[in-house]
Formats: sequence, structure tokens, C-alpha cells
Amino acid sequence: MKLATAPVRLLIAVGAGLAAVGAAALPGLPSVVRAPETRLAAAASDLPEGAYWHTRVLIQRTGPRQMGSGANRYWVVERELSEEWTAPDGKAWSGYREAGAYPKSAADRKAWRRDGSPAKWTRTADGQVVKLSTGPDKGHVGPVRGTHDMFSLAGQRLTYDEVQRLPADPNALKSWLSEAARVSRVKQDRVDEYITGALPGMLYQLPAPRNVRAAAYQALLTMPAVRARGESKDGMGRAGAALSIDRPKTVQMNGLTVKDKVDLIVDTGTMLLLSESQATTVRGKLSFNETSTRTMLEVGWTNTAPAVPALP
Repeated sequence: MKLATAPVRLLIAVGAGLAAVGAAALPGLPSVVRAPETRLAAAASDLPEGAYWHTRVLIQRTGPRQMGSGANRYWVVERELSEEWTAPDGKAWSGYREAGAYPKSAADRKAWRRDGSPAKWTRTADGQVVKLSTGPDKGHVGPVRGTHDMFSLAGQRLTYDEVQRLPADPNALKSWLSEAARVSRVKQDRVDEYITGALPGMLYQLPAPRNVRAAAYQALLTMPAVRARGESKDGMGRAGAALSIDRPKTVQMNGLTVKDKVDLIVDTGTMLLLSESQATTVRGKLSFNETSTRTMLEVGWTNTAPAVPALP
């Protein structure tokens, strides 16, 4: 799973774009636009604190299929390292490395030993083709193509200066994201979900000022599907504010109610995301033992050039 910045669609012109929220409500802010030439002139902004905005993420996934065979079936945790380096001009590089899989629990380790303690897997317990190993691979790093030399947020392409001018007020930020949803033709009953989905990325993916990240965090607390859960610790023992996001959806086949639950832990001192975990439940039970956790090992400015991710 790579953290490559995907190309996004250019949207409608400034005048029509601000009509839904009122231009007076968003003075001097980056506009939702159709083409770069229609953008407002960039205001003065803080200079970058390094050559690249850098994220280093450890991804751990379990499920949806077991390894082994017969009575010796077991779950494994897959580990991956993903890094991104983005220069202020928007040019980006991405690094990726598989860090090795391992049995999830003590019971899984026993079943793995009974299965012969394999160091590699080419088939799951139900015969699906996979390529997993207990050891890391060599990894790779390279430029991200198709980024159009800009930063991406809620379907909009922004320059570094425009990222600096994103709203530092939670209500204004939600208005800006609502407008981005409108021009992206998001259905009205899905706008809140769209905004909620965009806000966590602002806590690590963009080189936004701390007060903008604080606005994103405060805006999250006001969203209908979000619940504050007090203080918690991530997998590295770092303490932060815990939030849960429920994303209910109905599977048309059999009419089952499926919920994606996302748990966030945020460092409210730096206003940076520490970790993001996701689990899918069907009728209140974990689906296929499938979970994933993204732990932000490093987020911030760096002068270190892009390189193949080092093992943790």
C-alpha cells in the first residue's frame, strides 16, 4: 500500500464555487477553482522548514484470509513501511518496503509451528495465491508521477502557499471542504462523510501550519460520526487524544449492515496524527478478523533526501 499522491480532477471557477458558502465567509483563502490561472494571488506564507515534507508510516494488516491448512490455520500480521517526501513546489517521491509478516497471537504461533514454521507463503488456507514472507524485501523509492506539482486535498490541487492559507477556523474550514464536496458533485447526504474523510489527512499529509491542523482537529470533533474517547496510547506507547469515526453502510446483498470503524490518536501538542486503525464489523462482529493500523513514525520537515525505507 503506497502513499502516492493521486492526480485529481480540476474543478469549477472561483465565482460560481464561492456562491454556495458566500465569498465574504472565506476572505483571502485558497479558492475552489477550475484552472490555475483563475487562482487568487498567493499571500505571503511561512517559509518551509526543510527541503521536504516527510511522512514515514508503519502499516500493519491482519486478514482477511488465514494461512496454513486443516486444523493448523492461523492469522498473520503483514508489515509494510511507506514513506513520502514532498518538496514545497509539489514534486513528490515515494518509498515502500515490506517489513515481514508474523503470526498474530500465541495461538497463531502454535498453529504456525505445527504447520512447519514456514518463512514464506504462496497460498492461503483456502487456496488463494499470495506472496508473503517473514523477512523484509529490498524495497524501492522513486518519484511520484502525475502529481502535477501540487498538493491534494478533498479533490483540489493546492500550491504550497495555498496550503498555508487554508482556514485556521474550524467552521471556515468545514465551509471550504463543503464547497470542495459540492464542486466534486458529492451527494448532499454524503457531504458530512466526505468532510470527515478529508480532515484526518490534514493532520499529517499536508505541510499545513499548526493552527490549520488544530482547526482540522477541532472540526473533526464537531462531525456527527466522530466520538472523543479521552486519552489513549498508540502501538509505540505515545499518548494522545483518541477519536472514533463510525462509517455505517448497507451491503445490498442480504441487506447486511456493515460498519467501518476508524480509531485515531492525535498528539494535541503538535496537532499531528500518531496512528489510525480501521476494523470492519458485520452485525457487530469483526469481519474476517480484518484490521489495519497505520502508525506515523515520522511526520515533519526534513533535509534528508528520499531513500529506500529503513527497517524499524
